[in-house]
Formats: sequence, structure tokens, C-alpha cells
Amino acid sequence: MSAIRLRSSILLLLLSIIPLTSSAEETEKVNIVPQIHGVIRPRWEMDTKGGESRFQLRDARVTINGKLAPEIDYFFQTNFCDRGKILFLDGWGRIAFTPALKLQAGQFRLPFGTDCFRAPLNYIFANRSFIGGTMNNVRGVGAKLSYEFALPESSSLLLEAGAFNPTVMSEQNVWVKKLAYAGKAHYTVGNVQLSAGAETLIPDSIRINSVTGSATWTHGGWTVEGEYINKHYVNHAYKTAHGYNFFIDYGFPVKAGVFNRASVQTRFDGMTDYSNGIRNSLGKLTTTNDARNRVTVGGTLTYTYKAVHCDLRLDYEKYFYHHDALVAVGAGDKICAEMVIRF
Repeated sequence: MSAIRLRSSILLLLLSIIPLTSSAEETEKVNIVPQIHGVIRPRWEMDTKGGESRFQLRDARVTINGKLAPEIDYFFQTNFCDRGKILFLDGWGRIAFTPALKLQAGQFRLPFGTDCFRAPLNYIFANRSFIGGTMNNVRGVGAKLSYEFALPESSSLLLEAGAFNPTVMSEQNVWVKKLAYAGKAHYTVGNVQLSAGAETLIPDSIRINSVTGSATWTHGGWTVEGEYINKHYVNHAYKTAHGYNFFIDYGFPVKAGVFNRASVQTRFDGMTDYSNGIRNSLGKLTTTNDARNRVTVGGTLTYTYKAVHCDLRLDYEKYFYHHDALVAVGAGDKICAEMVIRF
């Protein structure tokens, strides 16, 4: 009996020393109710050279995100109408080993570039830059690690690096010996953001190595940004491609009917001849996008009400091709008017 009493005393002592946290207490710390957001983007475009025009529902995206525990969160995103097609874009989970060190796995955009990370809900122009929409519009299936350094004087440094399947997202049953990799460093100090990254992809069988850098300055209603990308095709499979994007945006409060903000913006962007890395029937890389430059000018009226945000945007795009380029309808000078509603 004395032995039983001794064991009971030891157990009571341990219980008094070790704090036990109940699941109810953990639940109180985390709101597990998912958040639902969305954006709808109808538009009208006209090719100013030939006079052709069209209406589009460019995006109808819905996102679901939330927390399951203090250290675990998730994100899903589907575009229910990308010019008439349904696309599942993102689906990932993330665990925080520490507040600074996190592991994310699933399907998401590769950590590389700046303009490509702008979603339709915060686009500045109706059409993305050539860097964001053509040369660096890459999502993949894989995993990445991120670590954020807390630095003094309102500055921070975020490092991200990951490995991904080299195949397109719809081909996840393929076994491979070579992977795609991407990494990015993002440094913020005051109202300046600097970003640099490296990426290596194998869209077909030829590896493409890319580097990029950008600088963004914001102050009051001003945003000024410049970005550059260099894409090198190994073994001289195709000539090195370059892309560049520079824009200025200025926003200010207004009282015009229901609208309470307005902004004006201008952009200069361009690209040299570019190949998407997919070989033709002869096993060679060909030019999939001709060299071009573009000047865009536009204006936006904005109405905000609580969590709802509506933009009415009008842009004019002026293109500059080489004299021998064959320009398809819609790939040249055009006017674009669109409505963007997000919630």
C-alpha cells in the first residue's frame, strides 16, 4: 500500500509541475472559421488598328484561407472563369516551426519575381507586364522554406527557396530525375523594397536559368517600380531573353459620386525575342513571343465600402514591334476598359 501511495504522490507532483493545456484552451486562441474572398473582372477591349472588339470575363476567382492551429494555415484559390475556362490555381498548407521559419507545400507560385505576385484584386493596369504575364507566370507543385529576419529601424529581410516538379501542374503522376528550383530575397527598409531572385526550370528537356531584380518605392499616393529579368537557355539552345518593366502610379482621394479615390498610371515595359522552352517537331526551340515594347497610360476610379472594393479602369496600350513582325489581332495597340470588384 505504501508503494501505491508513493507512486500516487509522485504522479500528483508531476501533474502539478507540468502545465497541461486543454484542447478547449487551444481552440480559443485560433479562429478556425475559414475566410472567403473573391474578385470578379469583366472587361471590354478594342484593337484600335482593325476595330475588332470583344467582351471577356477575365477572372472570377474565389479564395478560401484560414488557420487550423496557431502554427498551421492553408490557402485555396480557383478561377471559375479565366476567359471561359475553370482553373485551379493554388492549394497549399504551411507550418511555422518558429514565428520566422515556415515550411509551405502544395501548389503555388514559385518564389521568383515581383510583378507576377500581384493578383487581379490589386492589379495596377488592366493587362500584366510582359514579365508578369509572359516571361515569369509560373506556378508549380512542390515545397519551399521561408525565413524572415526581424531587423531594426522598420526593416525586414525575407528569404524563400523551394523545389518543384518540372512538369506542368496537371502532370503530377510523372516521375522525374531533375527538378525545378527557385529562390528569392526580399528586403524592406522604410518605404523602399528591394527584391532579387534566381530560378531554374525545365519546361521540356532544356533547362532555363533566370535571374531577376526589382526596386519599389512608395510614399503617400506614389508608387514607382522597376523590374528586370534575364533568361538563359543552356547549351545555346536559344538566345538569352531579357524583360523589363517600369511604372509610376499616383493615387489621391476624390469625391465624385460614389467614388472616393482616383489614380493615374503610366508604364513602359518590353521584352526581347522569347521562347517558352517547348521544342517543336524538329526538337528545336523557336520564338513564341516576338520582341516588343509597350507604353501604357491609364486611369482608375475606386469605390470602397467596408471590405468591398470596386475599380473602374481605362487603359490605352501603344505597342512597338520590329518592322518584320506579324502582329495578331489583340496583340497590338488597344483600349481596355474593365470593372474589378473584390471582397
